[in-house]
Amino acid sequence: MSRFAAYSATWRALLLGRLAVTLAAAGVGVRVVNDPWRLIGVLALITVATAAEFGVQSRWPAVLRWRLLFLWVDAALMIGVLILNEGGVAYFCFGAGWAALAGALLGLRAFPLWIANAGLGLAVAVQLLRMESTTTGMSITAPFVLAFPMIYIVCGFGGAGMTAALTRYIDTSAAAIAATQRSAAASERARLARELHDSVAKTLRGVSFAAVALPSLLRHQPDVAEQLATTVSEGTDAAVREARQLLTGLRLDVPDRPFAESVERIGRAWAEATGILVQISASTVDLPLNARYELARILDEALHNVARHADATMVQVSLHHLEGHVELTIQDNGGGFTVPGDLAKLPAAGHFGIVGMIERAQAAGGTLQVRSGPGMGTTLVARVPSAAAGIAANPPRQRGSR
Repeated sequence: MSRFAAYSATWRALLLGRLAVTLAAAGVGVRVVNDPWRLIGVLALITVATAAEFGVQSRWPAVLRWRLLFLWVDAALMIGVLILNEGGVAYFCFGAGWAALAGALLGLRAFPLWIANAGLGLAVAVQLLRMESTTTGMSITAPFVLAFPMIYIVCGFGGAGMTAALTRYIDTSAAAIAATQRSAAASERARLARELHDSVAKTLRGVSFAAVALPSLLRHQPDVAEQLATTVSEGTDAAVREARQLLTGLRLDVPDRPFAESVERIGRAWAEATGILVQISASTVDLPLNARYELARILDEALHNVARHADATMVQVSLHHLEGHVELTIQDNGGGFTVPGDLAKLPAAGHFGIVGMIERAQAAGGTLQVRSGPGMGTTLVARVPSAAAGIAANPPRQRGSR
């Protein structure tokens, strides 16, 4: 597949290159030849034929699998140019282009064709010099005319080299993309395993321990067994909720779309569900896949915390690039709270969600800052490394949703 793509790209480039060189070289001599209209007709023929070949190959790329057929058709066109141009510069330029095309499509296997093409060009050059010597004597351009067909072989090697180099480049790029995809898939599997372990797996493990104790308790302590059965039921419901939350979190971000769009989509959906005004300023940023996921979960959790606890009427969300990092800021105008000096004390104050957000920022290699105070609202700033330090952020798009 990579070689076919290289064939197609090189063929198109050489077709256009040959057309440009032929038109430029032959066009210079339009006013000095004996019959300029004949030369103009030759150039028109080359232009139309090149456009037709280019159009066919562009519309039906699979026809290039019959590479020899294409070369024979192009060789017939070259003979037509030779006859009409009577061995002029248009023929020699066209012949050099044909040798390059043969090399591009056949590689070194085209060597016999290069020799045959060079032999034909040399015969034409000798005939032209004989005709010129009978009328004006030996031309000082003879060495150049005789050497020109030898350039065909050089052009052939050049075409073969272009295809080989392009094939290697495509293979290398495909391998790099495949490696990136494998790495991303491995990262996703590891992240999913961590999420399952931290939520659903722990809950189910507790349910399992309780279920193991039930038979014995039913025989000896029925009342305790009844309470434990209730615990098992509640634990199962909790596991279902956690699994649902996990699946919802996995859908927060669409990796093949700009992360700014995910931020705006999460903010709009939350604003529509709560009726709270959300102002979003999101710039284009470059983030690793795991960082995108963690920031999307942080934003979602922060917004839900605002709805549950803050009693806010407006939330401002900003996403921008700063000094090799990406900053996500969520600021509300709610009641706020007193931030303890040791953030590990937040769970004791009932702020379990903030601890989880801090852990998510750390999982992405970053940090989360919490700024708040009674009556001052709350500001969360998540800062994680960008995928490409120094990327130029696009101007932010201002949005307001209610």
